[in-house]
Amino acid sequence: MQEASLAVVLISNGPGELTTWVRPIAENLHRSILMRPRARISPIDLRLVLVPCPNGTGKEAEAARQWNQFEQITPAQHFWDLLLRPQRYGSWPHQGIVVFLGGDQFWSVLLSVRLGYRHLTYAEWVARWPRWNDRIAAMSANVKDQLPARFQQRCTVVGDLMADLSYHARAEAPLPPGNWVALLPGSKRAKLCVGVPFLLETADRLAALQPECRFLLPVAPTTSIKELERFVGLSNPIAADYDSEIAKFKPSEPNQPWGRFITRAGTVIHLQEEHPAHGALSQCDLALTTVGANTAELGALGVPMIVIVPTQHLAVMQAWDGWIGLLARLPGLRWCIGLLLSAWRLRRHGLMAWPNISAGRMVVPERMGAISPQEIADEANCWLKSPERLKGMREDLQSLRGQPGAVSALVKEVRGLLPKALGSFKDL
Repeated sequence: MQEASLAVVLISNGPGELTTWVRPIAENLHRSILMRPRARISPIDLRLVLVPCPNGTGKEAEAARQWNQFEQITPAQHFWDLLLRPQRYGSWPHQGIVVFLGGDQFWSVLLSVRLGYRHLTYAEWVARWPRWNDRIAAMSANVKDQLPARFQQRCTVVGDLMADLSYHARAEAPLPPGNWVALLPGSKRAKLCVGVPFLLETADRLAALQPECRFLLPVAPTTSIKELERFVGLSNPIAADYDSEIAKFKPSEPNQPWGRFITRAGTVIHLQEEHPAHGALSQCDLALTTVGANTAELGALGVPMIVIVPTQHLAVMQAWDGWIGLLARLPGLRWCIGLLLSAWRLRRHGLMAWPNISAGRMVVPERMGAISPQEIADEANCWLKSPERLKGMREDLQSLRGQPGAVSALVKEVRGLLPKALGSFKDL
């Protein structure tokens, strides 16, 4: 097969960015431009490079391979070697475009310079290296306004990529009757070891208050059902602090598309393994979630939520971003440093859920501290008994979301960077 003459390289880091940014962009690129691997005769490759990030799980490459979107995927652990010796990772076309979609913007700058490719940054809050960007796709006008005047002409406001989630969320069928509560314990080990046992007990206690409740747990692409089971077992010492246990697992059946956990108390937890789970999530009445990118995802879908951070487990909640997260993981120091840094961040940053950060006010409740499953179950019960309050929260979230169309607008920017020699592929 003839080698590609151009590569479009998407740069990303963690599971949240992969699901909500990378996958929609990749799908749109394939629809808009004839690209490999879907179009075998195309002169354009679509590739994915994952960059080092404390928010990563190490399983992002494996999850992305299942989408069959990329001609080549480079895992985060090989990023530095890729920079030094790109020839070890296959043939790289002489022309290309690097598109930043998560992580540290500097890593994408380095890769574009190393490969001699053009560079496009999707800037959610700030464009840090405008001098090195051929184009900047901004989430809002505020990002453009922050740029020095000489670089603003490089910037186009495309909108919030998350806003497209609700537009494309299509459930195969309506959820069965009942008050559906989504459980999102996280996608990284540091969060799962706390979130899984905490939320399972919360579900048991909420089911006792409202027997008609139904529970949906979307299984993150970077974890598995077997791994979730282990977080409630003896291998997770935190599980001993909670009463709930998984009594059995029932796999999916012809008349029941989801697998199910049955807790010792008899609560049924439906497991959504298909990715993304936006269609089912968008129909849930309420979500109980850890802090992180999932709060942005839920907000974009307009799903009311309670965000929980049980600080009695700060010693293991080292899933923070940036260099302090790396520092907190140093052998021998991680318990002490992780505890101090996590406590400092909680004290200094009052708003932790993305909808609240975006609005600059408390749109969804955040519950931090030595909270218990019973407290969260009681609060969830109050919300479910107040449909008008839930409707108000949903409307607030929808008002923050913005209009869909950012994915198509960003892809248009990519198309604009294609060399003129490939112009015939820009209009397909």
